[in-house]
Amino acid sequence: MQSRSPASRTGRPRSATADAAILAATREALVELGWSKLTLGDVATRAGVAKTTLYRRWAGKNELVVDAVAELFDALELPDRGSLAADIEGVVLQFATILALPEAKSGLMAVVAEATRDDALRERIRASVVDRQKRLVLEGRARAQARGELPAEPDPDSSARTVDLIFDMVAGAVVHRTLVSAEPADEEWVRSFTRVLLHGLGD
Repeated sequence: MQSRSPASRTGRPRSATADAAILAATREALVELGWSKLTLGDVATRAGVAKTTLYRRWAGKNELVVDAVAELFDALELPDRGSLAADIEGVVLQFATILALPEAKSGLMAVVAEATRDDALRERIRASVVDRQKRLVLEGRARAQARGELPAEPDPDSSARTVDLIFDMVAGAVVHRTLVSAEPADEEWVRSFTRVLLHGLGD
């Protein structure tokens, strides 16, 4: 079944307070019940809203969980620690901390699995999580270029490909480390990863 974006629906204006309560209740239910037992009815009860309120905003559980997990990653910030390497280490440690949260682990793994059968859900994950967090790569690269640590990349197509590659390398490595291998992305690992990311295996 194809997912639908709540932004395309008509009706009364959305309440930011209700949205925040619903997303928080979804994360709470993920931790307590797990993916398989989570229902929109339970989320509505926890959030103190009518079940119809959820269905006006989200087509089903998949979309709701994507948005609830995506909100966690919006807390990511790129620290200015004086160098590109230090900045990367700072944001990767934040990312690993978020992925270690029970609601992030169960929610992200579940929706990625569901997305293998749902193209629209996969697009929602891309828009809500991947595209929104590429801002960190853009910010970090611009800062490093201003410091003279990275060369300018004036060609927009080449620049976009570089951003995609950097994001894929960082997100792929950290997600695999924390969720697939179930190993800690601690400071030692993050330093080693950053060194390889910036200098390759030759150094």
